[in-house]
Amino acid sequence: MKKTWLLGLGFFSISLTWALYNAFVPLFLDDYLKSAALIGFMMTIDNYFAMFLQPWIGHRSDKTTTKYGRRMPYLLIGMPLGAVFATMIPLHTGLITLVLFMMLMNLSMSLFRAPTVALMPDITPEKDRTRANGIINFMGGIGSVLAFGIGSILYGIGSFVPFLFAGIVMLGSMFILKRVIKEPILLESHPDAKPSGPPVRIKDQLDRTTLFILGAIFFWFVAYQGVEALFTLYGTKHVGMSDGEASFSLTFFSLAFLLFALPSGWLGAKFGKKKIIMIGVAGLFLVFGSVVFVDSVLLLRLVLIVGGIFWACININSYPWVISTGREESIGTRTGIYYFVSSLAAIVSPPLLGWVIDVFGYPALFISASVGLLLALGCLLGASSEERPAGKGPLDNTPIMVD
Repeated sequence: MKKTWLLGLGFFSISLTWALYNAFVPLFLDDYLKSAALIGFMMTIDNYFAMFLQPWIGHRSDKTTTKYGRRMPYLLIGMPLGAVFATMIPLHTGLITLVLFMMLMNLSMSLFRAPTVALMPDITPEKDRTRANGIINFMGGIGSVLAFGIGSILYGIGSFVPFLFAGIVMLGSMFILKRVIKEPILLESHPDAKPSGPPVRIKDQLDRTTLFILGAIFFWFVAYQGVEALFTLYGTKHVGMSDGEASFSLTFFSLAFLLFALPSGWLGAKFGKKKIIMIGVAGLFLVFGSVVFVDSVLLLRLVLIVGGIFWACININSYPWVISTGREESIGTRTGIYYFVSSLAAIVSPPLLGWVIDVFGYPALFISASVGLLLALGCLLGASSEERPAGKGPLDNTPIMVD
């Protein structure tokens, strides 16, 4: 599992950058835009790139063969660009430059996110993938905690400081990953490199169970993405927090997710991914529904802690479940599909929930999120088989290692 912990550095830098982006960019936009729905829409522009690019890049990375591996070339291009444009966001001089830097940063992030995620199943046996996903999400959780905790302190020093910090971390992570992660590569001249099944096509991955899983993923990300993108506005406009207090409150959610990442992976491996995900969705539904009745900052933060635990049950087990229901050689493709659905949810959710806020007020944010989780639970009930039988898939053979 040593490589898994090191791969977690990639997730650490991604989570750190996205958490800072979601916490502080709405505040930048609030200087120019006064509608929560419009701010929510602007927060989704990046996801249009992600929705179309990540499935294609994930699919292409399945077919990529270089001396650096299948996934690593995308990291070596995307991570430096992402670091540069993230650092430039707080240096905007107006709405046009702010939106430009936002788009360039998120375009760069889309280049390497799916290949980074696909590296985990590439270097991990299937039986260990749920626990491995717990480890890398544990690292990602540390990134979120730093973003919401230390990030709020750095923001007090200067709005550019947390983004500069994120850029430096991303570059450092890239150099470490390049040095220590050696991908397993199947040489074309080796018999194990020739798949016994038909070529991987995206439409072939959309069987009944996968479609129900993707439906559930869409609805729970509608709930989660909307709350994450609009919570700082909820805290400042409805609860009466300062900017720093609102962003710091998300630390409690992220910290609970961080602490429960490893246990939820163990629970998914022991009792089944679908069962643990359903517990998480039902629990988060109750948590979001209860926030409507909370007007104390202390109690709100306690509720967010419970919510973070249930979110870990969902998020740690969902990606391994998507991978386990397909063939081994389709890992990159199914990773891209996973992020297509989550990106689509991220596009729909903030403007939709922002519009609901404009019409019904800020308490409607968590009511809408609860409805999304209820719909996700309904999709989970329609999903049947959890994973393919052990040993199925032509690439179960040991690959040739190329350094």
